[in-house]
Amino acid sequence: MTRIAAILQQTGRNLGRTWATQVMTLITVIFSVLLFAFFLLIHLNMLAAGQRLTNDIRLTVYLEDELAPELQARIEQRIREFGEVERVLFISRDQAFNRLAAQLGDERDVLDDLGADFLPPAIEVFPRRTMSDLAAVEQLAGYLATLPGATKVQYGREWLQRFGAFTRLLQIIVLVSAALLVLSMVFIVSYTIRLTVSARREELEVLRLLGASNAYIRTPFLMEGLFQGVFGSGLGCAALFFLFEWITTRFGGPGMLGLFSLEFLPLPLIGLLIAACALLCAGSSLVAVRKFLRI
Repeated sequence: MTRIAAILQQTGRNLGRTWATQVMTLITVIFSVLLFAFFLLIHLNMLAAGQRLTNDIRLTVYLEDELAPELQARIEQRIREFGEVERVLFISRDQAFNRLAAQLGDERDVLDDLGADFLPPAIEVFPRRTMSDLAAVEQLAGYLATLPGATKVQYGREWLQRFGAFTRLLQIIVLVSAALLVLSMVFIVSYTIRLTVSARREELEVLRLLGASNAYIRTPFLMEGLFQGVFGSGLGCAALFFLFEWITTRFGGPGMLGLFSLEFLPLPLIGLLIAACALLCAGSSLVAVRKFLRI
């Protein structure tokens, strides 16, 4: 207990002697974690939105004429044999007209002089949730275009491609920000520890002459790095939470179309991020001390 108290006391003296540098290091860690966690939060929410979008995807095949019941059964069998399909619905002109009227709501009177003949019959195909690959959906759409009487297949292809490209861009940004997080922490923590060691060089030499072990000399610096990693990353995640709450309060709601319902980082991921930052800072401290003192 006495040794632990001495180590903690020495760590406190290190932090007090170089408080200005420690504050700058802490700020750097906070903003580095905030930047990385911010893009990670956006990326995870976009992936969740993409999953919901894929689950609700629907391919609509517009037909020249309505199909006879026996032909509908054969076409449905062909569709199910080609790909993983959840449901196949045949929509008549009257059903399409009633849907349009329901969507117009109070303005449905614009259809009073129109009949159902101006709307084409259609087949609605709902792929299984396991068909999350856009390429597989495109293959299914290409096959549906070859069905008898098919004139057009619609499923929001361009929008899905743009969404996928945006998600991939976010993934690259997350990886770049992670690399910047590692580099900034390694550099600033190592620099801070070097300054602390330089300020205490004579004291450390005296400790070595008195028989202090290498572990005893390194431990306060290791604790210093752990403090910077845990406290800085914790404050960074807390800042991200308040920013998240502000964004969801100001910009959330039905305007997001129910697709981009934002969720904060899960607690296990936050814990993993804090632990990784703590280990990274502690490792940087250890490397800096060993390199500077050659112990």
